[in-house]
Amino acid sequence: MKPVRKAVLPVAGLGTRVLPGTKSTPKELLNVVDRPILSYIVEEGRAAGIEHFVFVTGRSKGAIEDYFDHQIELEMQLEAKGKLEILKQLRDELPKPGEMSFVRQMAPLGLGHAVWCARDIIGDEPFAVLLPDVIVDSPKSALSQLIEVYDQVGGGNVIGVEEVPESETHKYGVVAPSKVEGRLATMSGMVEKPPKGTAPSNWAIAGRYILQPEIFDLLASQEKGAGNEIQLTDSMAKLMQDQAFHAYVYEGDTHDCGDKIGLLKANVALALKRPDLGEAARKAISGLL
Repeated sequence: MKPVRKAVLPVAGLGTRVLPGTKSTPKELLNVVDRPILSYIVEEGRAAGIEHFVFVTGRSKGAIEDYFDHQIELEMQLEAKGKLEILKQLRDELPKPGEMSFVRQMAPLGLGHAVWCARDIIGDEPFAVLLPDVIVDSPKSALSQLIEVYDQVGGGNVIGVEEVPESETHKYGVVAPSKVEGRLATMSGMVEKPPKGTAPSNWAIAGRYILQPEIFDLLASQEKGAGNEIQLTDSMAKLMQDQAFHAYVYEGDTHDCGDKIGLLKANVALALKRPDLGEAARKAISGLL
């Protein structure tokens, strides 16, 4: 069983649900409190032991690569003014040599296609997929929890899920659990955005995956599915015929920052938890209610 060392972050999306804020700024670089959404995602991956991040980018996403690079003039100004704490924070986010790669998705053909674009860098080993607009606030990172499950069950594929109301299942990819043991279940199937009243469970796929490299061969020939896009769930369903899949309800609060209200809620929730900002944030919010 090979360890999970690499993660794919599909960051080529246009962020249409948060326009006009994403007209010139990548969705993944919108702030939650005082740092970009993507900063939280990379932090989660590093906490789980990820050694190599593969960003699947698109046109107008060059700012993401720039974010994970030195800004010499800014760093010199901070050092000259004695702002060493914030300078340290900026430098701590910088990648180690060879820790990050960037590949281009040339057309918006869906999540499955974006993952497929990373195939040559991932190679023949298991990998994680981290959706870059979903922040999971948890004491132990969501991906760390999935990797623990991966080690526990002896490999295969592990899908992070969260429980959602039955009335909301049509908005998500939903798993069909068979043998259930607490938060962990063996999967018998999955469906992308099932029509209302037809979902096999209320366990929604929540943007965290551990997958085996055989998924790439299936994605290469995958036809378009829901939304006229190449869906990752369709190829996972095919792979399930030959490999074990487990679903795990991770512990933590999920913040979907891909729409305006979700982004607002993430800002409020994470600001309130900050030791340095929480009290001031609470007073500011209370004053508006």
